[in-house]
Amino acid sequence: MKALISALALALTLLFASGADAAPQHKRSAAARAEFVKTHPCPSTGKKRSACPGFVVDHVVPLKRGGADAPFNMQWQTTAAAKAKDKIE
Repeated sequence: MKALISALALALTLLFASGADAAPQHKRSAAARAEFVKTHPCPSTGKKRSACPGFVVDHVVPLKRGGADAPFNMQWQTTAAAKAKDKIE
């Protein structure tokens, strides 16, 4: 019971210290992104490495909504579509 109370107190402290309105940050895996790019060449250049002009790697199900940070949850998205999607998420 004591451990539960301590855990709850810590959670509340972290919540209020970061601000209730602050969006949680989700750590993204560079390895998962690299694996996605290796298996899904850039739509504009066909390359499996380096930059992909006009496109970004997007999470189909956003991380903040429980989506996995894994290649199966990634897709290429145009920068224009990404900006529009960011406005509604």
